[in-house]
Amino acid sequence: MSLGAAACGGPPDKDSDSTSKAASATSAKDVGGMDALVKAAQKEGQLNVIALPPTWANYGKIIDAFESKYDIKINSAQPDAASQDEINAANTLKGTKRAPDVFDLGQSVALANTAMFAPYKVATFDSIPEDFKDPDGTWVNDYGGFMSIGFDTDKVPEVTSLDDLLGAKYKGKVALNGDPTQAGAAFSGVVMAAVANGGSADDVAPGVDFFEKLKKAGNFLPVDPTPATIESGQTPVVIDWDYTNAAETAKLPSWKVVVPEGAAVGGYYYQAINKDAPHPAAARLWQEFLYSDEGQNLYLGGGARPVRADAMKADGTLDEALYDKLPAVQGDPVLPTEEQTKTAAAYLSKNWSKVAG
Repeated sequence: MSLGAAACGGPPDKDSDSTSKAASATSAKDVGGMDALVKAAQKEGQLNVIALPPTWANYGKIIDAFESKYDIKINSAQPDAASQDEINAANTLKGTKRAPDVFDLGQSVALANTAMFAPYKVATFDSIPEDFKDPDGTWVNDYGGFMSIGFDTDKVPEVTSLDDLLGAKYKGKVALNGDPTQAGAAFSGVVMAAVANGGSADDVAPGVDFFEKLKKAGNFLPVDPTPATIESGQTPVVIDWDYTNAAETAKLPSWKVVVPEGAAVGGYYYQAINKDAPHPAAARLWQEFLYSDEGQNLYLGGGARPVRADAMKADGTLDEALYDKLPAVQGDPVLPTEEQTKTAAAYLSKNWSKVAG
């Protein structure tokens, strides 16, 4: 009976074949090319993302553009979650249709969880600088920026350096975006404080010391900042990525952003596919979109620096008007290496309790 049914059933469903192939595909070619990948993703019909606030790096418009272009519904969970929350959700929801298909992670969390990622090379992979990707495409940097101080000039004096924040006029007003043991932005904020206080990417102890002083002065505000807390005045000073802080200037004219001179700490986020993604074709199509000229310029529209910026500038596809609006950065930028990040993360796991405790 089984043999007869198979014989009468005709040839296998090519769409199903493409969808199953997607789970192990390391490029669109493995699925049959971009058209086949699009078809397989549309058959899945959905994509699960996590920890992507609409105002963060322009993700609201990026999600809308992807849904409109491919007619695939995006389920966006926990938009204000931290990087570690993404990993926790993937472990908790593993094997269900609600698990995250893709990750957007800070460096320390990403490098600690590479065993959870599926290698994949997008069509534009060769135009991404070598230092910003795993050779097999297990992870790839997508966008970046520099740590900054955002502040409401209607509520606090002008800020020019981190040391200013220790002053009495900033009492109960300085927030850090997240917990540095879990969130990439907060992690880089501590590195910035270290660099500004005689430390380095190799030695973040002075950064922890700075936040201890900030807490003892009564200036450290243990509140995770959001657009709502900024616009309500609850967090009048925020240490965060320049693109996230800059996004607030459109809504709050008194909001100003500065990258402290001599403490320019840059960083790129890590994009990866969950190896257990419930929608493997859609996950890969999402990567293709993010690293296309369209996706990279959408990041730029949110004030983030796209990883392919140099290559796009060379071939004339970069939106240079937007690029020229990025916050000015003075001094030699510090971009922590993989080894420096692991060392710093280990130090913070043991010592951040001095501030948080």
